[in-house]
Amino acid sequence: MGNYSVCWCFTRKFKRSEAEPPTDVKEAFKKYSGDGIHMTADQFRRFLEEYQADDGQEAERIVEQILHKRHHLAKFVNRKSLSLEDFHHFLFNTDLNPPIRSQVHQDMTAPLSHYFIYTGHNSYLTGNQLSSNCSEVPIIKALKRGVRAIELDLWPNSSKTNVHVLHGRHHHAACRTLTSPVELMRCLKAIKEYAFTASPYPVIITLEDHLTPDLQAKVAQMVTETFGSMLFFPESEKLKELLTPESLKYRILISTKPPKEYLTAEDDKQSRSRKCQVSDDDGVCYMLQSENDIEGKTSPSSPVYKQLIAIHAGKPKGGLKHALKVENDEVRRLSLVEQALEKAVENHGHDVVRFSQKNILRIYPKGTRITSSNYKPLIGWLHGAQMVAFNMQGYGRSLWLMHGMFRSNGGCGYVKKPDFLMGYGPKNEVLNLKAKIPAKTSLKVNIYMGDGWHLDFKKTHFDKYSPPDFYTRVGIAGAPVDKKMKKTKIKEDNWTPVWNEEFTFPLAVPELALLRIEVHGYNMSEKDNFAGQICLPVSELRPGIRAIPLCNRKGDQYTSARLLMRFEFI
Repeated sequence: MGNYSVCWCFTRKFKRSEAEPPTDVKEAFKKYSGDGIHMTADQFRRFLEEYQADDGQEAERIVEQILHKRHHLAKFVNRKSLSLEDFHHFLFNTDLNPPIRSQVHQDMTAPLSHYFIYTGHNSYLTGNQLSSNCSEVPIIKALKRGVRAIELDLWPNSSKTNVHVLHGRHHHAACRTLTSPVELMRCLKAIKEYAFTASPYPVIITLEDHLTPDLQAKVAQMVTETFGSMLFFPESEKLKELLTPESLKYRILISTKPPKEYLTAEDDKQSRSRKCQVSDDDGVCYMLQSENDIEGKTSPSSPVYKQLIAIHAGKPKGGLKHALKVENDEVRRLSLVEQALEKAVENHGHDVVRFSQKNILRIYPKGTRITSSNYKPLIGWLHGAQMVAFNMQGYGRSLWLMHGMFRSNGGCGYVKKPDFLMGYGPKNEVLNLKAKIPAKTSLKVNIYMGDGWHLDFKKTHFDKYSPPDFYTRVGIAGAPVDKKMKKTKIKEDNWTPVWNEEFTFPLAVPELALLRIEVHGYNMSEKDNFAGQICLPVSELRPGIRAIPLCNRKGDQYTSARLLMRFEFI
């Protein structure tokens, strides 16, 4: 008997049944089509306007597109209406019916400090933080994804004649040589070429510099020559207020520490002979020698270099409370390592929010994240930190949240901060996350079904002898009070699982909530198989029935794997 059951296993192997449209889809079709058989373009427009809260302007074009794609003969038989299957095909198509809008729709005329900025950390590393190669390729990848802030670590090459980009947090030579360098010029050229492929809004280059004064002058020259008119030169030495993303379109900004100034020739000689020492993750020690300086006069630091710096950075002196002081007449960038942010938020949460209303706050991963893992980004965002710097070459749930956040606002790399972080309350107050916050709204999520894995994966990927056993995890990442994960039942042996399950998530801070979706193939004996994920900003979700594309672990979209879901705010 045992042998028979094995044979039976093989005979049913990988049969894929077409799942029929969910009940909600059938009912919507029946309601809007009138006769329950054909849906005209006008009826379809009504469905888009009323059920999907869309403007319906594209209705006719979409109907034509679907008929053309699904029925090549449509133009000969003059078909002008959709069948239930056509309607379901539309709803389940991620290009025609995506869950969020793809246009920039937020106000882009506020100062830069009013936006979250898509920020990379050690943007030139191809893999881990210790021994991976340095290259311009990860920079190009990041820019193509819409990242707007790129970090470069600058070191002299071995003969001190040129500038290399490499990771050198550990200062003794043995550690430094593990990552093979890339020439600065290659990075600059890559930035110039790809800066605006994904977004027209400004790219900020943060420099961490360990250079001699003559090499710093060389950097100034390279940057100026490479970027030309793209480069933004601030009008005065210290900006009183940051400019807007709109006014900085197609521009490149440099952010780093200003060069040190020396008053005497003697100081100057000492400064030249002294090697730069760096103790934090952010540029230090700028001493540029200007050719026009007369021996013994003031300030041998290069004016050219100084003029390049659009956003001045500084290391906190005298404790966090002091570092978070807001100056009336200047804006600056402050960088904190992830643990310092946690401490700052614990003891001076209000000051952190206040500081980042006017200034730029950058958070970076701690040095022990050798595998290019990342920290939880929401603690930074919930306190107004614009530059939550991430290792884009790593992957994992934190990076998925980062990708999710910056799907907002058309994926342009700048996301307007919610009003509660800008102190727009009646008493100019900001949200206190430690207080008990009531729910503002609830998001109701229906997970109907999934499809497309049979096209993206090998037949035996999930299970050697039978179709996969899929389940979906869905939940919210956001303010601590909103965090929650739920999961559907496991659907056994099906490439097109139908769950038809409904979940409701109350939201106290919907503005910063992300909807987390993961699909897994259940595996009794080993770890469950990953089958796709996506994070979507709740504030951008379009209500109605939507096709949800799924991405791989690295965040790249699969060709076909997707879910059919419904969103409703109640």
